Amino acid sequence: MDQLWAPWRENYVRRDSSAETDGGCFVCTALSRNRDEDDLIVARTAHSAVMLNRYPYNNGHLLIVPNSHKADLADLTTEETLDLMATMRAFVARLRETMNPDGFNVGLNLGRAAGAGLPGHLHWHVVPRWDGDTNFMPVFADVRVMVQSLASLWKLLR
Repeated sequence: MDQLWAPWRENYVRRDSSAETDGGCFVCTALSRNRDEDDLIVARTAHSAVMLNRYPYNNGHLLIVPNSHKADLADLTTEETLDLMATMRAFVARLRETMNPDGFNVGLNLGRAAGAGLPGHLHWHVVPRWDGDTNFMPVFADVRVMVQSLASLWKLLR
């Protein structure tokens, strides 16, 4: 088995996975506050927002979210759907311009069984990709992501 070091994901692995079942939604919390930099919100529109993924699979990993807490595509209005797609299109273009990726993964996981970490609030992942990079390694390629850097481990054991 190969190893891929990703120490920034340590907080994700250690997080309390019951947050949404306890009534909390990190998207709704972020959208309700006026702390966009702290909450990593890079843009807001009438019906959607763009957030940086706090636990990215790759540099530039974004979440495109509806402003309203909705769990299913059928719950979206036509206006929300159009706004979300226009926002996604605009930010794919912005990432292309600013980061020059070779491609993108764009995806939506509907429901916990499909891999949604936050099944109650729809969110699209936009992940820039470069030729030769890695992604979703543990799921598809039997590669384990190491969540602690060697330097961090060294300090811990020292």
